[in-house]
Amino acid sequence: MSLATDRLQPSATSFDGLKTFIRSNSVWLLALALAVFFSLQSAFFLTPFNISNVLTQCVFVGLLAIGMTPVVISGNIDLSVGAVVGLTACIVVALQPYGLGVAVLAALAAGVLVGLVNGLIVEKMGISSFIVTLAMMSGIRGLTFLAIGDISLSSTDDRLNAFAMLAIGPISIVVVLFAGLAAVVGFVLRFTPHGRNTFAIGGNRSAAVDAGIAVSRHVIANFALCGLMAAICGIAMAANLGAAAPSFGRDYELLAITAVVLGGTRLQGGKGGVTGTLGAVLALAILRNGLNLLRVSPFYIPVIVGVVLIIALVLDRQVNGQAMRHGE
Repeated sequence: MSLATDRLQPSATSFDGLKTFIRSNSVWLLALALAVFFSLQSAFFLTPFNISNVLTQCVFVGLLAIGMTPVVISGNIDLSVGAVVGLTACIVVALQPYGLGVAVLAALAAGVLVGLVNGLIVEKMGISSFIVTLAMMSGIRGLTFLAIGDISLSSTDDRLNAFAMLAIGPISIVVVLFAGLAAVVGFVLRFTPHGRNTFAIGGNRSAAVDAGIAVSRHVIANFALCGLMAAICGIAMAANLGAAAPSFGRDYELLAITAVVLGGTRLQGGKGGVTGTLGAVLALAILRNGLNLLRVSPFYIPVIVGVVLIIALVLDRQVNGQAMRHGE
């Protein structure tokens, strides 16, 4: 009997390991399944041009999602990122007559400032991050429209447009920049005290306070990082399109949240990571690109993305419930 048990044990252990691997990488399997499906449906999907297009589409939502991941892990959310994209895109184009360096630094500073204000209000006044960032989103969008109007600003500095045109082989330089930033944020989350404290705060804020962690400092830093990534997104979007408008980034906060949740980051905080977020960003880019290739009406695409978000929220609730029952 003991021999039979010993023989079954490795198999059971291997099966448990396989389940853990699939659970941890399910979003990457989804991205692979979508790629296979659309490659069978359209001969254009696997062309070098379209693959490069998919990777470029990952950048804008991906920058927001990567920035939002630490915020959500710490138990908060930032709904203002889409409005920050529009604001910073307009800043970097409108200030070009004063020098491209000044314009870029002003846009980055604006993004960080919005993040800092979000974090300070949340931490110092004890108001829900959902309410704070929702109000910030509305305020920033309205102020940008008041300042710029319902028009598009054309970029006047060829260097900004030339940067977006740079490529390493078929891969755009903005994709390389995005990958580098994702690697940095992932490293910070996994291998630095700030990252470990971020997980601790999201897992149990009271215990983190009792352990002597400077909770407010870490939460505010994550909001500032989120604002910085949104500003980089705004600059990259303006460079890629050669123009800016207050409407830039509209509804991108929804796509970013979808990517974060699909990537396995727990909305209640304490669990998640950049690797899963990247897989979700890729899956969403493949989905949107494939639907366009199949000539699906653009009016249906937001509906499909919304359904995906609802499914993700339901799965997130179920997985969290199972984890709590098993003491994970």
